[in-house]
Amino acid sequence: MKLTITCDEATAICDKSQYGEASLSEKIQLNIHLLICKFCRKYTKQNNLMSQIFVKHLTPCEGSEKLSDDVKTKMEKNLQKEIKNN
Repeated sequence: MKLTITCDEATAICDKSQYGEASLSEKIQLNIHLLICKFCRKYTKQNNLMSQIFVKHLTPCEGSEKLSDDVKTKMEKNLQKEIKNN
């Protein structure tokens, strides 16, 4: 296991850690990197704060709030048309 990682690797591990997908060795690498890099410390802090806000303020959709299959199909067709035009 290498102890030093790049900032790109650190942010990827930070994101994985938010969802409980980071391994123990990745968490150790991240913590070592965070001791050294103030930018990644700030990214991690902001990422944690955003996750807390989203969990607190977002509510799951109830049955009637979900999009119908017809609406989803129309949205997908419109998206595909926009992709082709650009």
